[in-house]
Amino acid sequence: MLTCSVNGTSQSVAVEGRTLLVEFLREKLGLTGTHVGCDTSQCGACVVHVNGRSVKSCTMLALQAESAAITTIEGLAAPDGALHPMQAAFRDHHGLQCGFCTPGMVMSALDLLAQNPQGLSDREIREGLEGNLCRCTGYHNIVRAVSAAQSALRETDRQAA
Repeated sequence: MLTCSVNGTSQSVAVEGRTLLVEFLREKLGLTGTHVGCDTSQCGACVVHVNGRSVKSCTMLALQAESAAITTIEGLAAPDGALHPMQAAFRDHHGLQCGFCTPGMVMSALDLLAQNPQGLSDREIREGLEGNLCRCTGYHNIVRAVSAAQSALRETDRQAA
């Protein structure tokens, strides 16, 4: 039995010991925004947050998330449906094409910014997202989106203070 919080909702679900976190999220909870792209932790399409840190969910057993707080791409939008600033930046700056890598890219970018509150240059953003592959873009618009979200999140923090 796995007991954890997913997107703020308590879950208690029977899972086999070999079940990967990505399988638990997709198959047991129906949260299909977390994608399986490579099964080898190379692409980053499966990134979620576990206790606030990004994790490639295809490399973690579900039972390792016991008592953890898990956030998936579905958990970012506000209850009224308003997009998270990072999601809005990806939309506004065309940081996606087919969209397959986007959930993992967004989750990785959020963790990257959280770990670097002083701000990041475009080069640092590119380097920080190296574990996420996009087969459709040249990453230029993804970097622009993350940079724009960085500014938007700083402004939100200033207004809240």
